[in-house]
Amino acid sequence: MGKIDIIPAIDIIEGKCVRLSQGDYASKKVYNEDPLEVAREFEDNGIQRLHVVDLDGAKAGHIINYKTLENIAGKTNLVVDFGGGLKTTEDLRIAFECGAQMITGGSIAVKNRPEFEGWIEQYGSEKIILGADAKDNRIAVTGWIEETDQELIPFIKDYSAKGIQKVICTDISKDGMLQGPAIDLYKDILAEIPDLYLVASGGVSNIEDIEKLAEANVPAVIFGKAIYEGRIGLKELQRFL
Repeated sequence: MGKIDIIPAIDIIEGKCVRLSQGDYASKKVYNEDPLEVAREFEDNGIQRLHVVDLDGAKAGHIINYKTLENIAGKTNLVVDFGGGLKTTEDLRIAFECGAQMITGGSIAVKNRPEFEGWIEQYGSEKIILGADAKDNRIAVTGWIEETDQELIPFIKDYSAKGIQKVICTDISKDGMLQGPAIDLYKDILAEIPDLYLVASGGVSNIEDIEKLAEANVPAVIFGKAIYEGRIGLKELQRFL
């Protein structure tokens, strides 16, 4: 079995830890009023990486929950990547100043390529992650409300040629549904771009899903709901850490 990096997700609305289903804000469920408490529990269980999404920011189109980011980054040793509504160099500056070690750009990579390519040049591929969210193999943007006609794999290939090394790929049809990840899709991507640090996201419902991703040599996985709903215990993750 391949080694797989375990990256829990904390999604934030109004400073609270929440989860949505398929990106639908109406499906919001609050799991904890205090995301720092959640982050500390992850850290106490040997987790080293964290994916933080500013859902208010994703909707507003600029960074909003940076205080929560600052709190988590300042009071834990977790390596945090941060995304959600980052559109300008100013948003990036705030995110990095508040302790993000990497940022994820999704909609901007589609809608304002020159800006996103500028970020890759300025900050380097270690710090900039491409968020490639797909529905029926096409890229979707703006908190997934909008589908585009860009095909997923050519889109990732394009950015890989521009220096992107890390990609978080979410199959929206799977997200928050706890029905298993899009393993065939990830295999297809890795067959085309073998050196990619591909992060699977969406659909993880139990520990077997993570094992299957590891067997498919997917380098990393992001998941949240399965932990918050008690389907994966933090102790169960120890064997991957």
